[in-house]
Amino acid sequence: MKVDIYVPSSISEIPLCHYQEFLKLQATSNDQEFIAQKMVEIFCGLQLKDVVKLKVTSVNELIVHFTKIFKEKPKFKPTFKIGDVEFGFIPNLENITFGEYVDLENYLSKWEDFHKAMAVMYRPITIRKEDKYEIMEYTGAAAFSEGMKFAPMDVAISASVFFWTLGSELLNATLDYLTNELKTNEKEFQILAHELNLGKSGGGIVQFTDSLKETLQNMTLSQNTDYLNVSPI
Repeated sequence: MKVDIYVPSSISEIPLCHYQEFLKLQATSNDQEFIAQKMVEIFCGLQLKDVVKLKVTSVNELIVHFTKIFKEKPKFKPTFKIGDVEFGFIPNLENITFGEYVDLENYLSKWEDFHKAMAVMYRPITIRKEDKYEIMEYTGAAAFSEGMKFAPMDVAISASVFFWTLGSELLNATLDYLTNELKTNEKEFQILAHELNLGKSGGGIVQFTDSLKETLQNMTLSQNTDYLNVSPI
């Protein structure tokens, strides 16, 4: 029996919620054949009973296709639409509120919470003038988090990479500053370390810089994430 399949041509055609559903399934099973079948079911909008009727070669072709499009490096999008509502990225990160910062820190680390992070980063545009715009005041992620489950994956991935890149740049700047300060003001840091009970040699400060380096390395690895990690059957 012939099975009609809709195959997304790019990640822009895959909503965030489908990717979250796939990751949740992948975390609960080590059966690669089952994971591959579920991936086709989720991303192509099929029922599992129809997926099992597909040829193995067809399923493998779909695995290769999805692996390829998830390796795309989408450009950052400051605005996008869900239905008739246009959402805009926080226009000026220098003016980010403490509430936005805390929520982003909590939601950005896990894809299962990424719709909440999206609801912090992007909000409905209230005023637009050419490329300039203002967005709705932040009142909490709950206001738009459910809707953000339908955000396109290219927007979600590019937003996550944007914050990884921004975080890396900030950490690099901090490390450079601390390294230079340690070299030029070693005696002052030893006095400060002693006062703060960090050790006579300022070991606590060195440990802090080492911690920053480890965080930076982890962030760099995160940018090279294999978003699917599915092998052909």
